[in-house]
Amino acid sequence: MAAGREFWSGRGGFILANVASAVGLGSIWKFPYEVGTNGGGAFVFCYLVGLALIVLPLMLAELVLGRAGRSDAVRSLATVAAHAGASTRWSMFALLGVITGFLVLSFYSVIGGWAIAYLVDTILTGLPTAHVMTAQTRFDALLSSPVRLLFYHLVFMTMTAIIVARGITSGIEEASKLLMPCLALLIAALALYSAVQGDFTATIRYLFAFDIALITPKIALDALGLGFFSIGVGFSMMITYAAFARPDINLRQVAILTIVADTAISLLAGFAVFPIVFAEGLDPSSGPGLVFVTLPLAFARMPFGTVAAGAFFLLLVVAALGSAISLLELTTAPLKNALNWSQARASCVCATACWTLGVATVLSFNLWAGWFPLGALPLFAKATFFDVLDHLTSNLLLPIAGFGLAFFVGWIVPETFLSDQLGLEGAALGGLRFLLRYVVPGGIAAATIAPFF
Repeated sequence: MAAGREFWSGRGGFILANVASAVGLGSIWKFPYEVGTNGGGAFVFCYLVGLALIVLPLMLAELVLGRAGRSDAVRSLATVAAHAGASTRWSMFALLGVITGFLVLSFYSVIGGWAIAYLVDTILTGLPTAHVMTAQTRFDALLSSPVRLLFYHLVFMTMTAIIVARGITSGIEEASKLLMPCLALLIAALALYSAVQGDFTATIRYLFAFDIALITPKIALDALGLGFFSIGVGFSMMITYAAFARPDINLRQVAILTIVADTAISLLAGFAVFPIVFAEGLDPSSGPGLVFVTLPLAFARMPFGTVAAGAFFLLLVVAALGSAISLLELTTAPLKNALNWSQARASCVCATACWTLGVATVLSFNLWAGWFPLGALPLFAKATFFDVLDHLTSNLLLPIAGFGLAFFVGWIVPETFLSDQLGLEGAALGGLRFLLRYVVPGGIAAATIAPFF
C-alpha cells in the first residue's frame, strides 16, 4: 500500500505509536545516568526548558510536514517545498535524517541486544552475588563475547523487522498498543517497588532540588542534547508517522501528549533507579554502567530483587523496541517508494543492512577495542568505531538535520501552512514561528559546537 493511503486507525493509535517512538533507551537508560552525571535537579530543569523551547516546536514542524506531504520523509519535504515555490533540494535535510536514523539503529540494536541478554541471564541464572566486582565482571563478559553480542543483536533486529514488515496498522500500531501499556505497567510497578525498598526521599531531593548555581552552559547544553535525542526530533521520524495521520487529528495534542508521556516515563525511570542507588550507598553518577552494573548489584541486595531485575530488563527491551520500530520504518519507507517494493521486502533489506553495519559496533567492544579510526584527531584520539558513530550521529548529523527542518518551516514555507495544519493564529502562530526561526536553530547550533570548546 502506498504511503498516504494507509492511515492510523485513530488518534489513539497514532499517539501510542509516537510515544513508543519517543520512549526508548534514551528515556529509560540514558536519562537516569545523565541526570546522575550532571547533578540532578538543575539538569532536570534545563531538560524541561529544552523540551518546551526546542523539542516541541521542532516536533510540530515534523508533524505538519508529514501530514501535508503524505509520503516518506524525503518525498514529503520535497512535496511541501514544491507547493511553497521553493527548491525540492530542501528534502536533503530529511534524507540526512533518514541516513542518521539508519546509522543510529545499527548500534541501537546492539544495545537493545544487551537488554535481551540481561533479561535472559536474569531469568536463567538469577542475579550475580551482591559484590561490585561480580556485577562488573558479568557486564565485561558480555561485551567481550562477539558471538553473544551478534546473536542478541540479531534477535533484536529480527523482532523489529517482523513488526515493521506487517505495515502501519497491522504491525506498528498493533505493536504500539501492546508495548506501551506493558511499558507503563512495568515502570509504574518498578517505581513503586523502589519507593518501598529504597530511599524515596533522597530521590525527591536529588531530582527536584533546584540550585541555580549548579546551572552551567555545559549542563544546559547536555540537557538539550538529551531531550533532542530522547524524543527523536531531527530524524524525520515524526514526518514518516504523520504521513498516515487523518486530517481530523489534532497535531498539537499529539505533540504535547507525546512529550508529556515521554517526560513522565523518564522521571518514573529516575524513581525506579535512584531510590535503590541511594539506599545501597551507590554512585548515581556511574555513567552507562548505572543500568548494567550498578542496578543489578543493588537488586541482588534487595528482597525480590531477581523478579524486580527481570522486570526492569524487560522494560528496557520494550522501550528499545518501540523506538527501533520507528527508526526502521523511517528507512524502509523511502526505499519502498523509490523501488516500488513491498513493505516486507523493503523492511527486510533495511534490517539486514542495518544489522551488518552493527557488526562493527559489536566488534568495537572486543576485537576492535584498540582500533581508533580517527585517532589522528585530538577529539577522537581514543574513540572506537562505536564512539565515532555515536558522536557523528548525535552531535553532528542529527543537529544539522534538525536545524535544516526548523529553518525550512520557520523561513521558507508560508505562515498559512502552519496555520492550516495546526489551527493556530495570532500570537500563538507568531510565537511558534519565532521559535522555529531563532530559538530552535540557535539552541541546536549552541549544543552542536559546544563540545569543540
